[in-house]
Amino acid sequence: MKGIETNVKRIRRKIFEEIAKLAYEGKNFEKLEELPHKIIEGEKANFRSSVYLERAIVGQRLRLAMGLSLNDGLKYEPVSKDIEKAIVGEKYYELPLVNVIKSACNACPENEYFVTNSCQGCLAKPCQEVCPKNAVSTNREGKSVIDKEKCIRCGRCAAVCPYSAIVQLKRPCSSACGVDAIGSDEHNRAEIDEEKCVSCGACTISCPFGAISDKSQIFQVIYAMQHGKKVVAAVAPAFVGQFGDKASPEKVKTALKKLGFCDVVEVAIGADLCSYGEAKEFLEKVPKEQPFMATSCCPAWSVMAKKNFKDLAPYISMELTPMAFTGRFIKSKNKDVKVCFIGPCTAKKLEAFRKSVRSDVDFVLTFEEVMGMFSAKEIDFSNLTPDEEFLKTSGDGRKFAVSNGVAMAVANCLKEFDKDKEVLFDSAQGLKNCKTMLLMAKAGKRDGYLLEGMACEGGCVGGPGTLQPTPKATKMVNDFAKDAEKVHAFESEFVDSIDELLD
Repeated sequence: MKGIETNVKRIRRKIFEEIAKLAYEGKNFEKLEELPHKIIEGEKANFRSSVYLERAIVGQRLRLAMGLSLNDGLKYEPVSKDIEKAIVGEKYYELPLVNVIKSACNACPENEYFVTNSCQGCLAKPCQEVCPKNAVSTNREGKSVIDKEKCIRCGRCAAVCPYSAIVQLKRPCSSACGVDAIGSDEHNRAEIDEEKCVSCGACTISCPFGAISDKSQIFQVIYAMQHGKKVVAAVAPAFVGQFGDKASPEKVKTALKKLGFCDVVEVAIGADLCSYGEAKEFLEKVPKEQPFMATSCCPAWSVMAKKNFKDLAPYISMELTPMAFTGRFIKSKNKDVKVCFIGPCTAKKLEAFRKSVRSDVDFVLTFEEVMGMFSAKEIDFSNLTPDEEFLKTSGDGRKFAVSNGVAMAVANCLKEFDKDKEVLFDSAQGLKNCKTMLLMAKAGKRDGYLLEGMACEGGCVGGPGTLQPTPKATKMVNDFAKDAEKVHAFESEFVDSIDELLD
């Protein structure tokens, strides 16, 4: 549903807008109790069986947007319960980051085949002939029906139906999950296995009922700025075009300053440093110390690899990610500022939660959350005067946001370091495809390779926190990369500081 304006997206955006307004006003936090009525107006249900249920679900969403945990769904609890835990300038997430709002879950079938009205009751009945468990029979109208108790979900009946009348119904959230982390509770509602989950966020955008959501720091970022903290916005390379056709990169910089950020820096700086560092690491270790090396910039990919392929975990690059590099770069210039990473990614929130990264990055927001802040402040991009240009980064650094971008950036550095070296690389997008790539590597079929893994289809531009269709976002990023004064990461003026930042 990427790029389609749905009711789920409209409600989410409104919630972020209202939380941002609340933070900017900074006065009556009991106003949180009024917001479900403001967001869901009237006394008639629009989306669910009851307007009271709709408001209760909005109340749960508001809590997650405040960075708070869900209320107990079995009893009434105020939306503002434990509000004091959120009214702080620095609040790290209380796990779990990604949550199922049980009252919003539709309890969809996990995996089921059923016969639609398209069945013509044909004479041949191939669906019955191929069923290995005799689960398909004929009803009084002569049409096929499937016995759910006998069905083993092999799909043979659907494959042979001449009218495509038999369809497979799969739970969207579990279909989107590349690590099989979503199962069912005793009421057949979605449940996340925290041991398997890598917080990629695919489930949050695949559920058509909006029943899965991650926690936000939108309130805490604004609170910090409102209380005198200097916060620098570090914008991920995927930001280009995300806020609409009138939001040029320079206007985005202006708009972010109007939100209260003291400065805006491209994370492409960190991408250049990451490319340069990973290329040097590759030359040192492959094949002398290890058969191949995998890139480190996507946290969901690297966590998945370390959880599911423990023997291959040492082959993932030890370099800092672009986010961490950029945060460290910013604080090397001014240790008193806070850093807010703004990007497309849910998993970056957990990356910033790690003790090793906390000192570099203080907050993480998605593009969707920042759009809520723009709405709260009534930012109109068409009336903005463009700010000065960003610091000089490379085109390769900006292309980190698109598939193959990371591998190409590192490969270009490798060619600069060793012009005679043949650079082999492979890439995969989507965690299921990433698993396949690692299985190939484990079998010895990727020796000597640089492997790029991306949890999201299309790369970072396809992340759960993005606002634009992936093809459009890809084109915008590539066009912005062409405008860079420097082409490759090794040409960046910042790579000379890499040793200093790693000390």
